Amino acid sequence: MNERTGITQLKGIGEKTGALFAKIGVSTVGELLCYYPRGYDVYEKPVLISELEEGRIQTVEGVIYGKAGVSPNRKMPVTSVQIRDISGTIKAIWFRMPFLRSTFAAGGKIILRGQIQRRGNGLVIEQPEIFYPCSKYEEKLGTLQPRYPLTNGLSNNMLMKAERQALEHVDLSADKLPEELRIRYGLAEYSYAIRGIHFPENKEVFYHARERLVFDEFLEFILSLRRIRTKKERLKNNFRICHCGETDRLLRHLPYELTKAQQKVWKEIENDIQSGYSMSRLIQGDVGSGKTIIAVLALIMVACQGYQGAMMAPTEVLAKQHYRSIAELLRTYDIPIQTELLTGSMTAKEKREAYARIAEGRSQIIVGTHALIQAKAEYRNLALVVTDEQHRFGVRQREVFAEKGEMPHILVMSATPIPRTLAIILYGDLDISVIDELPLNRLPIKNCVVDTGYRQTAYRFIKEQVLKGRQCYIICSMVEESEHMEAENVIDYSAMLKGELGGEIRVEYLHGKMRQSEKDEIMNRFVTGEIQVLVSTTVIEVGINVPNATVMMVENAERFGLAQLHQLRGRVGRGSHQSYCIFMSGSKAKETKKRLEILNQTNDGFKIAGEDLKLRGPGDLFGIRQSGLMDFRLGDVFQDAPVLKRASEAADWLLANHYESIQNLEKNEKTASVIL
Repeated sequence: MNERTGITQLKGIGEKTGALFAKIGVSTVGELLCYYPRGYDVYEKPVLISELEEGRIQTVEGVIYGKAGVSPNRKMPVTSVQIRDISGTIKAIWFRMPFLRSTFAAGGKIILRGQIQRRGNGLVIEQPEIFYPCSKYEEKLGTLQPRYPLTNGLSNNMLMKAERQALEHVDLSADKLPEELRIRYGLAEYSYAIRGIHFPENKEVFYHARERLVFDEFLEFILSLRRIRTKKERLKNNFRICHCGETDRLLRHLPYELTKAQQKVWKEIENDIQSGYSMSRLIQGDVGSGKTIIAVLALIMVACQGYQGAMMAPTEVLAKQHYRSIAELLRTYDIPIQTELLTGSMTAKEKREAYARIAEGRSQIIVGTHALIQAKAEYRNLALVVTDEQHRFGVRQREVFAEKGEMPHILVMSATPIPRTLAIILYGDLDISVIDELPLNRLPIKNCVVDTGYRQTAYRFIKEQVLKGRQCYIICSMVEESEHMEAENVIDYSAMLKGELGGEIRVEYLHGKMRQSEKDEIMNRFVTGEIQVLVSTTVIEVGINVPNATVMMVENAERFGLAQLHQLRGRVGRGSHQSYCIFMSGSKAKETKKRLEILNQTNDGFKIAGEDLKLRGPGDLFGIRQSGLMDFRLGDVFQDAPVLKRASEAADWLLANHYESIQNLEKNEKTASVIL
């Protein structure tokens, strides 16, 4: 058995179960080994009830006090029992598990492990694991149990069994990283790392395993960027583009003046486009800094001189917004350029007609989603490609887009604030322009960091804003109930919120597991104002523009990285009304409060990113990945900034000394295929 062996060759995985594994992107044993846990259950010593902290998963040991009860609600029966130790009493509750009532005998000793939450004036332990008798907990004490991302029908236990089989039968002794490099950076061997990431014996094993695998991810990524950069170094193109009077006229008549930072970046892009060499440039700017108007100016510049420009957005809603705003701008200022929208949800006839107009050159500015890089999309003379929200597109997607033309100019945009030292590494194939100031007419967002005791006050404030004609977002960090009820559930939460706010306020929910057509329909209704309060996971963080939205409330804010919270905050403050952001923390830990207070102190994304880097510690690694930037499987560019820098040094060393080693690494498709 090797890494190319099909998943159904493992014992206990037939065609039916194999189809479930295929749903999570696992078809071979190699893909299974690279399907890493999303987190770990860390079984630590029980703590006294008086020392429990809201928002954490903790273990308590005590005596069952009184009889267990079950609520009369048939749809959502809640089983509850009181547990007492020498320091106090706590209620334990389980949802939809009425059969548990017969498990508990008054006076019996028990150990429970679960999420500590505040309900009313007291703490409860929600949906805890039960260790009864207590000796069962000793077997797990000090261990780390992996928790994998799942799909319906696939259990965590099934994943664990499959991973153990794969580790037992596949030879992992070959290490593609040169030993000299591994020793220089104190990295674990690959076989140790892959075993340690799935079944770490302790925290130290986990840290060493993860560091090695993150290093590999970053190294493969950086080497691919260096290769692209070498290919593109000062490549000439055949686009004869000179100064454009239409862009000058547009700038004179816009109802606002570009900031100095915007003017500087526009001058850099203008010079690149006129140089006779292909531009490869990133515009990095905070949320609301005005990146899009710069990209539109570049599109107009190439279109006015007989060429085509295309802009790719990560979602249909955002693509449609860009298309409408560009078309409106061209109409308003009487600029004779034809625009085109191309998205996956268009009918076959609509696409066919759009393809024809694009291929014949009748459409000069084309806006769309991934449909822009499909095989059927052919361009007549594509001179400029723009990708919005760059971190949502892999390097390979960007390359495919660029190949639609003959050495076109490439402009990418990102609103994710990354310290410059990291940006130079991550965007190694691009020149970087930074827009580091906001337009003068923007009202600063008012922020507050609060605990869950503020929730009812927050709901009243949201209702007041809606009655004034405004709209609101509420962000939760998961979709369905998990084993330990780790965070608020968007579906149940929105149902509860409808009761809190009243029937006259329209509340809907949005999450990543919905079909794209459903997401687009919900977002369009929110954009038009039909929906007033949107309960969502982080799927809304990308670029959507709803100027009427004035409140962003984030539940369990401690579960997100600061950079991601700042991105979420950027969904409000886009109109003329004062906007507000409420960060609600389920944890009272001092470190959590200190970290979230940074958002209270500044709206500057670059400062926030820098502080985030300083505050991240190895203890955070057991939680979910915080930023999601670049979609690495394990790596987090903020959390793992030191590893990223070492991987960059290693890439330089390999390029200078070990051509064969680079070839071996490039053959390793475990992680590169995800990112590139």
